[in-house]
Amino acid sequence: RLPVPKLEDTITRYLNAQKPLLNDDQFRKTEELAHHFEKGIGRELHEQLVAQDNQNKHTSYITGPWFDMYLKAREPVVLNFNAFMSFNPDPKSEYNDQLLRATNMTVSAIRFMKTFRAGLLEPEVFHLNPEKSDTEIFKKIIRFVPSSLSWFGAYMVNAYPLDMSQYFRLFNSTRLPKLNRDELYTDEKAKHLLVLRNGNFYIFDVLDSDGNMLKPSEIQAHLKYILSDNSPAPAFPLGYLSSENRDTWALLRKNLLDNGNEEGLQKIDSAVFCLSLDDFPIKDFVHLSHTMLHGDGANRWYDKSFNLIITKDGTAGINFEHSWGDGVAVLRFQNEVFKDSTKAPAISPQSQPASVDSSRAVQKLDFKLNDALKAGITKAKQKFDASVEALSLNLIQFHEGGKDLLKQKKVSPDAVAQLAFQMAFFRQYNQTVATYESCSTAAFKHGRTETIRPASIHTKKCSEAFVRELSKHSTEELQKLIVECSKYHGRLTKEAAMGQGFDRHLFGLRYLALSKGIALPDFYQDQAYARLNHNIISTSTLVSPAVQLGGFGPVVSDGFGVGYQVHDDWIGCNVSSYPTRNGKEYLQCIYKSLEDIFNVLKGKKIGS
Repeated sequence: RLPVPKLEDTITRYLNAQKPLLNDDQFRKTEELAHHFEKGIGRELHEQLVAQDNQNKHTSYITGPWFDMYLKAREPVVLNFNAFMSFNPDPKSEYNDQLLRATNMTVSAIRFMKTFRAGLLEPEVFHLNPEKSDTEIFKKIIRFVPSSLSWFGAYMVNAYPLDMSQYFRLFNSTRLPKLNRDELYTDEKAKHLLVLRNGNFYIFDVLDSDGNMLKPSEIQAHLKYILSDNSPAPAFPLGYLSSENRDTWALLRKNLLDNGNEEGLQKIDSAVFCLSLDDFPIKDFVHLSHTMLHGDGANRWYDKSFNLIITKDGTAGINFEHSWGDGVAVLRFQNEVFKDSTKAPAISPQSQPASVDSSRAVQKLDFKLNDALKAGITKAKQKFDASVEALSLNLIQFHEGGKDLLKQKKVSPDAVAQLAFQMAFFRQYNQTVATYESCSTAAFKHGRTETIRPASIHTKKCSEAFVRELSKHSTEELQKLIVECSKYHGRLTKEAAMGQGFDRHLFGLRYLALSKGIALPDFYQDQAYARLNHNIISTSTLVSPAVQLGGFGPVVSDGFGVGYQVHDDWIGCNVSSYPTRNGKEYLQCIYKSLEDIFNVLKGKKIGS
């Protein structure tokens, strides 16, 4: 179970995170409020939270509040919450054909779903010592240990089974817009796939009445039929509605239902997943990021648990809605789909589609729109276009080193990437700001994420040395500063992964106060608390053989969204920003920071 941290530990960690962001007077005030909270109302709330947690052993203390946080948010899901991860191309280039890849990935996705539902999917396990635990012998032995004890057997060899309670929401699931709080909807009985092309909606069954998958050649035939349909794009594409403010969308949805579109919406909501087929090839990585993060607004249904997007040249990616689950579940799905569709593809370039009557099997959905709905779609399109217009996406690849070299120098690769983000911001804006790094707590029952706070007194000191005071420090001193940052970041990461961060605990206490109608404690009204939760640099990382790159929008209007990957011999970075920040310049500063850090670690003297 996810532990509730000790209140005194949380307050200490909170103050450590505040230290680099405040001057001495501000810090004294925040410290006073924090200790007052710890001795008074905070203690009472903490005891209530622990008692509540003890009464709800089937879940975790963060589950309810976290779902509420996502589902009560009224901002559009696109750019604000949905993230993307794009697949690597198929290693066999002739398989990167749109129809071929769409068929193979759809088949692999359904295989994954059927394996999962049959209870045969290999458990997700985090191996700290893979040589011992990620072996056939261990799997054979652990299989026969009763489940009440098997986790203990896994712990003995440093293998940690991860929570998989989110996985069922991957399929047949949608976030439904409702006033004030959305709902998650899942209908596992539905057997059809939703396909979007050119803003038009198509459905066809991918499972028969016994739940068996259609032959791949039939799926290929139906997709070929959709790809060759030359129906014009609808004048009022429904997809834009799923990009609206949630309350606005809830009212429009009610209008849609009242206007005789219940069956069509039911088909969208219950579909196994949404396959979006785009009619253009990908020009470069920036174009790829824009396509997968938001696309044109007409050819996506952002409320589906995920959209599998495949462009004209066979480039594939996933855009996922975030309330139902986190990157871990989506990444596992992507890894399996990539592996299966490339190693055991259902069809090949020589395969012929089945001779079936697709015009009967495939149904194009038509929607009845009144003037209010048409106006609503037009307005949604205008808002969507304006948001996308304001968004910049920029990328760099740093090829002067990566994980291998950093491990050789005995520093944490993640710590170095995060140090570079701090140093870069300091170089560009001359300040240290609230920074967020996401860390999975899936090692616990119903765990979600915890925040690592990468901005520390150590990164601030190191950034100042590199940016302002280079001449005052020897290479050895600079190396020491990097090692200090690495050690501290390693500690923060370990704490977060073990459910010992401070953000979720404080969030849970605040949520409890509000739900009990208690006046919001002064601690939460402190400007410093608000500032710490206004995450100007929001970061998330993943590395996988299946994924080429990932990204998301900034979480605040004056922020950066940083998706990054530390590979064996290079580092990739994808930054999103709005006009108040210069993402291109920030990336140049990140590159310079990485260069400086790597040179110092290699023992070279650097110039400013």
